Amino acid sequence: MGRLQIDHIQPLAKGGVNTEENLCLACELCNQYKWIQTEGLDPESGKVISLFNPRNQNWGDHFTWSPEGTKIVGITDCGRATVEALRLNNNLAVIVRKNWVQAGWHPPNFRDY
Repeated sequence: MGRLQIDHIQPLAKGGVNTEENLCLACELCNQYKWIQTEGLDPESGKVISLFNPRNQNWGDHFTWSPEGTKIVGITDCGRATVEALRLNNNLAVIVRKNWVQAGWHPPNFRDY
């Protein structure tokens, strides 16, 4: 996972701007996977879908945690496309989350965000 980085939700290369409304924090690994993507493929429908926007979408509307708390599960087309595009369940992320679960630090309750 890694340090948090400032991410442009709409990348500068695609016309995004340096305003607070277009910025969010992302872990270094996820941000590297995102790069300039703004859309991803929903593995269930095969459709190209806009990725999750943390500035105007609620995490709990699009994602949940697997029963063991180590994987992020997309529950909408946007959620599934985002999980796949950003590789949110890469091996490192799952291992780190497993340790967090064992320590009692995880999973957080994102329904309130």
